[in-house]
Amino acid sequence: MSIDFQKLRLLGIYQQKNPEDLMVRVKIPGGLLSAVQAREIAAISDNYGRGVLHLTSRGSFEFHYLRVEQLDAVLARLNNVGLTTKGACGGAVRGISCSTTFAPGYGRVQYLAERLNQHFAGNPSFERLPKKFKISVEATYQGGRHLIQDLGIVLTAAGQEPLYDIWCAGGLGREPQPGFLLEENVPEPHVLKLIEAVVQVYRDNTPPPKRLKHLLNSIGEAEFRRLLALELNQRPRPSLPEVDLARLEDDVEFIEIPFFGGQLPAAKLSELADLAERFSAGRLATTTNQNIALPITDHSYGDTLRLELAAKNFAAQETFAARLRTCPGSHECKMGLAATRELGMLLKETLSPTAKEQSWAISGCPNSCSQPQLSAYGIVTVKQQKTEDGTRIPLFDLYQRSSEKLGQPIKQNLTKDKLLAAVRDLE
Repeated sequence: MSIDFQKLRLLGIYQQKNPEDLMVRVKIPGGLLSAVQAREIAAISDNYGRGVLHLTSRGSFEFHYLRVEQLDAVLARLNNVGLTTKGACGGAVRGISCSTTFAPGYGRVQYLAERLNQHFAGNPSFERLPKKFKISVEATYQGGRHLIQDLGIVLTAAGQEPLYDIWCAGGLGREPQPGFLLEENVPEPHVLKLIEAVVQVYRDNTPPPKRLKHLLNSIGEAEFRRLLALELNQRPRPSLPEVDLARLEDDVEFIEIPFFGGQLPAAKLSELADLAERFSAGRLATTTNQNIALPITDHSYGDTLRLELAAKNFAAQETFAARLRTCPGSHECKMGLAATRELGMLLKETLSPTAKEQSWAISGCPNSCSQPQLSAYGIVTVKQQKTEDGTRIPLFDLYQRSSEKLGQPIKQNLTKDKLLAAVRDLE
């Protein structure tokens, strides 16, 4: 039977380096999931995915090494606990990522992100787009993630009537481009209408497989705003759905548990689900630094939870792992040009103690899925070079971010040895 893997992308399914192996990406609404959902994700990984999960830089889970004949069972099991893969890949509004600074206002933005996700997930009106469409909701400007989204939504005023700045047409990949400020201090009831209008302008005016940033560069900001105003004038204001999960308080404390390179053993996720039921009102958060965080909903539980985590060998204080993001690279991804996790281990051995305190990201290809331009230091695998003996070796660009803008390359086309020599001198 012939399978159209291009169509499967809309269901969050990609072929891996070995074409018989499949990756399945699961959307986590606003980065918050229940202990029941976490336990089922772990069980699916044990049953079908070699017992290891990958945490993405947008707060999603990925199963690797699945086979076609397993897909129906996997998707059904996810659906039974209220999770979906639809729109996690392909030309659709992707999963809505959420602030993971856990700053004041986090509860407000997480709840908005979850409601937006429920509105867009599986909604045929926002599928079959020219390419992916990414949205994030942030509690603060810290981290700069609003710059790299098709739409970046940043809380500017909390309270009974929250307000948001809306940033537009950012993106990374082979042509990084920061978003521009589209609207300031937008009331929450107007956010959804603005999002829908931008998506419609994108759909109507962009040839596939181009992103929104390419439309902006093609027609200019003034023409984009004109088209958007026309769309807004004829579009009724939709209402955000309510969701069942109670909103976290805005000042809730989180304990973040790092996982090196975003690799999460299923057994560890099950253990964290058990702890979440005991100490965190049955909830866990995924972070865009590829870690898991547990909310402390009752402050009297905090010390006990930390002791339990230490007893179970969760490295809550492992700074470098907490600050390192990597994509799967050539370990699993067919686009990968370098073994990212191996390079991450070499960095851990090479960097000075001061450099380890900085944020790092490694991308196994120019697509920049690990967001290296938002870290203090980023590494992008730009190509492979053929050596005299016929083997191919990866070449890397080293990025540095020293302002609120996107990071820029400071050294380019480095072999692995030259890259390690360059980072060894960093303070």
